[in-house]
Order: sequence, then structure tokens, then C-alpha cells
Amino acid sequence: MPSFELIAAPHTPFATNGDLALDLVAQQAAHLRGDGVQGVLIAGSTGEGSSLSGDERRALAARWTEAADGLQVWIHIGHNSPREAASLAAHAAEIGAHGICAAPPSWFPLGSVDRLVDTCAEMAAGAPDLPFLYYHIPVLSHVNVPMVKFAAAARDRIPNFRGIKYTHLDALDFQACVREHGDAIKLYWGCDELLVTGLALGAHGAVGSTYNFATPLYHRLIAAHAAGATDEARALQSKAAELVELLAGHNYMAAAKATMKYLGVDVGTVRCPMPPMADGGEAKLFADLERFGLKGLLA
Repeated sequence: MPSFELIAAPHTPFATNGDLALDLVAQQAAHLRGDGVQGVLIAGSTGEGSSLSGDERRALAARWTEAADGLQVWIHIGHNSPREAASLAAHAAEIGAHGICAAPPSWFPLGSVDRLVDTCAEMAAGAPDLPFLYYHIPVLSHVNVPMVKFAAAARDRIPNFRGIKYTHLDALDFQACVREHGDAIKLYWGCDELLVTGLALGAHGAVGSTYNFATPLYHRLIAAHAAGATDEARALQSKAAELVELLAGHNYMAAAKATMKYLGVDVGTVRCPMPPMADGGEAKLFADLERFGLKGLLA
């Protein structure tokens, strides 16, 4: 199997008035290159893509491709309008993105493999020469069909289908995907707090939000797993999960963006409808991160 890929899902940077702060993207990209991730997946759930206008999503995508400097740039094109998703895909191709990724429309229910494949085919057709990843995240999309069956149909009917970002805790289905399709497509694990599970099941890589600020910890976890150091891998995974729990106690997304500021990359706060941190919450978070020893873990 090729080397395990870590792909960060960057936060979308906002100014204090809530507008895009695109001048910060170059700093984000430099930070992620320094931490040794292989790529980025922008404008997904961590990137608050559903809270951006189409023009904002195109502007963000263009700036990331300009700033990438060696990073793979995957652009999330998912939209409740498959035609708009196809248009975002075409734009991704125009600006030289590495690939596209889409969560499914979620307003009207997609309850069958066939309808999901047909919908993804329409979205992916906007950029037929770019690799297409399906973003499986039932907790947000409310679309939950077996990915092993979806992958079989998608391989037949979507010419540029190349893999799945699997953000769901169904080990049996994921294992079946690896067994049945792992030689043909990429299977990216999307649950950072249980990365060791994805490694054990044979994931080819991982995509997640905590790779914005905790990548050195995960590099050590991956190396420990590869070396058969089970106890070390388990301990590192426990620290990663503890960090996620800490942030969740402060409104996870807002706290994750504040953690970037704590580490020197200020990407602003979240945009409505995401809840911001409470007054004084940032100082409390920073104190918790000091007690947790985050900077020491990343050294």
C-alpha cells in the first residue's frame, strides 16, 4: 500500500465582520506544509462550505490553488443543487485543483444506492478529468446507504470516481470497502478521534479537522502503528481523543478555529449559523490548552 496520506480540512478564514479573509490562506498553507500534510480538502464541513455563497466558494478555491505550493487541493463541491455542484466542479478544473469531493444533497432524501450514484454522476460530470471523492457523512447529510454497494455502482457509472471520504463509524462496511474496492479506489478515514481504527481497517489515508493543529501527534501515532507499537499508538490516540473532547466542551468548531489562533494562525471565528464561543471563552480555552500541554505534544 502507498504511504498513508494525511489531508487537512482547513477552516475558512473570516475577518471580524464575517467576510472572507483570503489573505490568510497563504499562512494556513505554509503552516500545513510545515506540519507535513499531503493535501487539503476545502469548503467541507470544517470549512463551513454550506455557509458560503457560490462566489465565495469559488474565490476560496482559487486562493487555495494559488497558495498550495505542493499540497494537493481537493475542493468540496457538494450542494443541494447538483447543477450548482457541477458548476463548482468545472471551476475547480479551471483553476487547476487536484480533485473534487462532494457530500450529497440533503434536503430531498436520497435513500437508494442508484439515486445516490445518479446524483453524484451529475455533480462529478462538471469536471470529468478530475478525480472525484464521495463524502460519506450521514450525521450531517442524513444519507446512509452501504458504501460497499455504492462503490461498486459508482465504479461502473461514474468515470472519474476515485474514492470515498468515510466519516462514519461503521467498521464492517468500511472493512468491506477495503476488501472489495481497496485496490481500485482510495478510502480515506474521516474520524480523527479514532484514526487508529481506520489504520487497523486498512485506510489509505485520512481527512480531518484536527490535522490543522495536531498533525505532529498523528504522525507519531501512524509511525507507532506501522512499527507494531500498539500501546504507544493507543496512548497517542487517547490524547487525540482527549483534545477533541476538550474542544467540544467549548463549542467544537469555534474552539478549533481559536486553537489555530493559539498556535499563531488566526483564522477568525465561525460564521452563522455556527455558535460562537461565549464571552471570555477564548481565554478559558487557551488556559485549558495550556493545562493539556498542546504545544508540548506538537514539539
